Amino acid sequence: MSAGVRTLLLLPLLPAAACWGQPTIEEILAKLAANQEKGVEARKSIVYRQDTWVRLLRTNGKLSREEKRQYTAAPTATGTEKKLDRFEGRYERGGRLYPYERPKFQYKDMDIDGDLIEDLTDDLVNDKKSRDGFSKDMFPLTREEQRHYRFTLTGRRKLAGVEAWHIQFEPLKGSGLDDDRPWKGEVFVHPEEFQPLLVSTRQAFKIPVAVKVLLGIDIKQLGFQVTYRKVGQDLWFPATYGTEFGLKVLFGYKRNITMNVTNSDFRRTSAESTIQFLEPTGTGGAKPSPDGVF
Repeated sequence: MSAGVRTLLLLPLLPAAACWGQPTIEEILAKLAANQEKGVEARKSIVYRQDTWVRLLRTNGKLSREEKRQYTAAPTATGTEKKLDRFEGRYERGGRLYPYERPKFQYKDMDIDGDLIEDLTDDLVNDKKSRDGFSKDMFPLTREEQRHYRFTLTGRRKLAGVEAWHIQFEPLKGSGLDDDRPWKGEVFVHPEEFQPLLVSTRQAFKIPVAVKVLLGIDIKQLGFQVTYRKVGQDLWFPATYGTEFGLKVLFGYKRNITMNVTNSDFRRTSAESTIQFLEPTGTGGAKPSPDGVF
């Protein structure tokens, strides 16, 4: 048999051979979940700085209110405790911006902006039972959360200098589970360390018309994005987090809302209460955005 004939006969086998070294979606998800569990354990000794920046904009694009906060986040026995180190706030009134220096500040009896910006900051990044402040059901990475979703491996895409696995996800329907998850989106996974590099989510379901009519609330384009970076040996941490959406309430209140969060200055504590700064490894991590940093 000639070399040319042998080549022709082997051609149909090449795609399969090329995939021999490729993990299945189940293998990627299993390793991702295992690393998430290890990460929770590793973060028990990590102290870090967190900067948040929340802005409420009117529909004409002008600023209505904004707050910048700087925290020191430290581990507790069951989660994370944050100490407010610095605060800056501004609100608009009569076309002018006025500063204020403390959270929960209200400049009038019914200050909807003040209540909303405080609730958003507390609900979205202050989960005290979490090791990073983010609620675990916002991103389907753990073994428990994966049970609520359907995942599809779409191939590889270059991100942060590596050919990351690109996986799309959506909530399961009719699975018999006791609750539904509202998010769909995508996750990029490091091909060697099986850690998330980027997770993006958006609403999987529209708000029913009945809810809009009864409660008078409409939310548009709600979604979240978080990037991860490697900050130590086998230790990855959420580095940046952001969301942007529009809120409309029946009585005419309308705001476009943005939130940016940056985690940095990671330090490891010891039993003797000493602190050691962690040097960024530069392996597969997306760089934090400067937005929101004082």
